[in-house]
Amino acid sequence: MTRSLPGAQRGDPHLLYQARVASRRLREALPLLTRGARGRKLERTVRRLTRALGPVRELDVALETLEALTAGGDAPRGAIAKLRQVVREERQRLHVEMCARVGRIDLDKLRRRAAAAASRGPSQTTGGRMRDPERIAGARLRAARRAVRLREAVENAAGIYLPDRLHEVRVAVKKLRYAMEVSRELGGSRGEARIGTLKEAQDLLGRMHDHEVLIARVRGVQGSSKAPNLRVSADLDRLVRRLETECRQIHGLYVTLRKKLLAVCDRTATVPETTAGIAAPGASAA
Repeated sequence: MTRSLPGAQRGDPHLLYQARVASRRLREALPLLTRGARGRKLERTVRRLTRALGPVRELDVALETLEALTAGGDAPRGAIAKLRQVVREERQRLHVEMCARVGRIDLDKLRRRAAAAASRGPSQTTGGRMRDPERIAGARLRAARRAVRLREAVENAAGIYLPDRLHEVRVAVKKLRYAMEVSRELGGSRGEARIGTLKEAQDLLGRMHDHEVLIARVRGVQGSSKAPNLRVSADLDRLVRRLETECRQIHGLYVTLRKKLLAVCDRTATVPETTAGIAAPGASAA
């Protein structure tokens, strides 16, 4: 995370993406490493960092989506060009704000405290991997609780295209995936197939969410002075219809994956009896 942040602050979209993903994974691991007031403060600091990077990352995804539409060759070019201009202007403004927010965080202190937390606690070496039985059990229980919440979100969304409920599924999928990756790293557990299913669901739901965000941005442009003439506005309408169609197509792919996703939840929610008495630290963390 700290290796990627300097590049993100210089404006590199890929390094910004890497820094944000790393911050999310760190947030998932921290409750297993440190507790009490100091641990909660460390988690809040990382959460602030994740949120600082979010708005610019969202605009980078919008630009990537627009590039993909352009490459397809059949998107309305006038609408694409106008949106690209609007998004780039907004990105420049939000990037300045992002750098200011990141600059208020003491990254050296964050790195030192996170490293100190990781080095504490009893551990044993197995096959070259440092293993802490209590942390491994806590990670598995945390993943199990994430799995229960994902099942609830999937069932609540049913098989209907409801963006708000599908957004809850997307967030729950992401949290379970990160929890399972932490558990795998700590205990060397075999969960590649389940993590692969979660990644597939996350990619589908992420693309759908990105399209929905872009649709909202198009509507915002249409309702402002940034749509200079009726022709561009008509092109924007065509673009919205295309994005809405793709959202429903992606949703269809998600529905076919739903059964596998529920199976992942059920398998992950079952934890060994030796783990049942251990509290999952920070399981409710957003």
